Amino acid sequence: MAYKTIIGLEIHSELMTNSKIFCNCTTEFGGDINTHCCPVCLGLPGALPVINKKVVEYGIRAGIAFHSDIARETKMDRKNYFYPDLVKGYQISQDNIPLCSGGFIEVEKKDGPKEIRIRRIHIEEDTGKSVHSEDGGSLLDYNRSGVPLIEIVTEPDMNSPEEVKEFLEKLKATLEYIEVSDVKMEEGSLRCDVNINVVEEETGVKTSITELKNLNSFKAVVKALEYEEKRHIELLKEGKENLKETRRWDEVNNETIVMRIKEGAADYRYFPEPDLVKMEIEEEWIESIKKNLPELPHDKKERFMKEYDIPEYDAGVLTQSKYLAAFYEETVKYSDDPKQVSNWIMGDVLRRINDEEIEIKDLKFTSKDLGELLKLIEDGKISNNIGKKVLRDMFDTGKSPSTIVKEKGLIQISDEGALKEIVEKVIKNNEQSIMDYKNGKDRALGFLVGQVMKETRGKANPQLANKLILEIINEK
Repeated sequence: MAYKTIIGLEIHSELMTNSKIFCNCTTEFGGDINTHCCPVCLGLPGALPVINKKVVEYGIRAGIAFHSDIARETKMDRKNYFYPDLVKGYQISQDNIPLCSGGFIEVEKKDGPKEIRIRRIHIEEDTGKSVHSEDGGSLLDYNRSGVPLIEIVTEPDMNSPEEVKEFLEKLKATLEYIEVSDVKMEEGSLRCDVNINVVEEETGVKTSITELKNLNSFKAVVKALEYEEKRHIELLKEGKENLKETRRWDEVNNETIVMRIKEGAADYRYFPEPDLVKMEIEEEWIESIKKNLPELPHDKKERFMKEYDIPEYDAGVLTQSKYLAAFYEETVKYSDDPKQVSNWIMGDVLRRINDEEIEIKDLKFTSKDLGELLKLIEDGKISNNIGKKVLRDMFDTGKSPSTIVKEKGLIQISDEGALKEIVEKVIKNNEQSIMDYKNGKDRALGFLVGQVMKETRGKANPQLANKLILEIINEK
C-alpha cells in the first residue's frame, strides 16, 4: 500500500514592536511577573483598544516578502473561547478579511523547486501565560497578553517532516531578514502548530486531522511529525477511525499525547470587534513599505554566488541567517579568498556554534578577528592546523589571533636554513621511509612531512618542508 502524508502549518510569530498591539505597554521579554500590563491588555471593564500602526506595517511587510495580496480594507474580529490565560474571554484577531491572502515559500526538492502555498497572514494579540507549580497549582502571568502576533497559515502542501523543516527554516530566515520578529523559539517569539493526516492513495481513505501543539523547536516539529506519520499509517492499516483531536509532544517519552477534541471555526463565534473601526490600507503606504524592504534571503544568495564566486550550496548556508550573512561579508573584507572564508565559517565556526548551541552574534570574537586569522594563514605566517588551534582559543578567550599567536609562539617556521636542519634530522631517523618513497610508495613522503610537523609542534611551513625533503632525497 502507498500512503501520502498531508501537512499544513499554523505559525505564530511575535512582532518586534516596542509596544503591544492595542496599548503602550512594553513588549520586552522577561521582566517581573505581571508588570508589563495595563487595563487594556488586562481587559478591564471600560478599557478601549487602539490599533498600533506599526503592527499593521509589519504584517504588510511579511505579506510582501511572502508574495501575498495585501487587503485594501480589513478589520479586527473577536474570537471567543475560554482559556485561563485569555484574560478577556476572547482574543482580538482577524476572521474573514485577513490583512494578507495567498503567497508562497519555495522549498528545494530533488526534482526541482516546490511552492508551499500560504493561505493567509493575519494580525492578532497574544494571550497570557500559565505558570504551573510542582504542587499542582497554576498562576497567571499577563506580561505577554496583548503582544502583537502575525499568524501564518499554510495550505496542506507539505508531504514529509523534511519538507516542513526546510519550509520553517526559510520562513524563519525571511522574518529575521525583514526585521519584523526576532524569531527566538526559546522565548516563544516563534511558535508552530502542525496539522497532519495520512491518505491511502489506492482507496483514497484518510485519517482525521490531528493538530500538534506546544512544539518549541524545529527538532521537536520533525520528531512529532515522524511519530504521527507512523501512528496514522497504523490506523489505516488496522482500519481504525480516529477523532479530530489536538495533541501535544512529550519530549521525555518521545510520543504525542491527547489534549482535547479539536474545535471547529463555529465554536469560536467570530464577530467584528465593536471597539475598533475598519482599516483602509492606502496603495502609497504599501508601495513605500515594499520599496524599503531589506534584501531577502533568496536575493542575497544569488548576489553571494555572483559577487564572491562561491557555490550555490555555500551561498545557501551562509544566507540562512541575516547575522551569519553579515558576518561572512564583513570577514571577506579582511581576506583575499572568499571561498576560504566560506569554508572556515561553514566548517569550524558553525560546527562549534552548533555544538555550544549559541548564535553567531554571541561570538566572543569579531568578523575582523576571523579575517585576520585567515590572512595569517594566507601569508604563510601560521599553518592551517595551527589556525584551527588559534580559532579554538578565540572561541574560548575572545582574544585576537595575533595576540594568541604571539603569546604562544606559534609563528610558522619559514626560514629555509632553520627548517633544513630539522628535515635532515627527520630523514636521518627514517631511512626506511626514504627507501619506500624511492620504491614508489608516495605516502612515505607524507609521513616524513608529518614527522617534521611533529618535530616543530606544527609550526613548520608544510610546503617548504615538502620541498626540502624532496631536495635531500633526490641528492641521495
